[in-house]
Amino acid sequence: MSQGYAIELYFDPALENQVLKAWNVLARRQISTQLIEIEARPHITLFSTPFVEPSKLESVVRAFAAKQEPVPLSFFAVGSFPVDNNVLFLAPKANMSLLQLHSQLCDAMKKEGIEVGEEYRPESWTPYCTVAQDVPKTRMAEGFCVLRDLKLPVTGYGVDIGLVEFSPVRELFSFVLGNTVEA
Repeated sequence: MSQGYAIELYFDPALENQVLKAWNVLARRQISTQLIEIEARPHITLFSTPFVEPSKLESVVRAFAAKQEPVPLSFFAVGSFPVDNNVLFLAPKANMSLLQLHSQLCDAMKKEGIEVGEEYRPESWTPYCTVAQDVPKTRMAEGFCVLRDLKLPVTGYGVDIGLVEFSPVRELFSFVLGNTVEA
C-alpha cells in the first residue's frame, strides 16, 4: 500500500552522477545505503502528500513542465534536519529560478483543487537533495566529513519533474521541462 506521492525535480546527467557519487561513497563506508536500496533517483522534492489521484496530477504536471525552462542548481552546503530519521542532504542556493518554479507549481496545483501542505508552501519550503537517510546517530559526524570532502559546489540543472509513489519508490511519470512534444 502506498505511503504517499511526491513531485520531484530531477537533474541533468552530470549533476545526477555527482549526487550518485556521494551516495556510493556513503554506501561503501556503510554509513547509509537506503537510497540505493530503494532505487531512488537524486532529486529535490517539490511537493509531497499522502493522498492524491495520480491521474489528476499527471495533467497538471505535464502542462506545468511544458511552460518551464531548465533550472540552474548549485549545491553549495551539506546539512541535516533535527529529526529522528537522521537525514544528510546537499543544500542548493535558493535562486529565483528554483523558487519561482516551486511557487508556480504550487499555484498550478491549487487551481486544480489540490491542497499544498504547510511544509511545501512557498513561504515554508526548504529545497534540499537527500544524500543519506536513517544514518546511525553515531555515524552522523563521519557522514558530514565524507560529504565535506566533495568538491562543492556541484552545479548543473533541474531538467525534468516527475511523480513517484512511495514506499517502495516507483516513478509513475516524468516530463522534461520546456518540452511541448508528447513523449
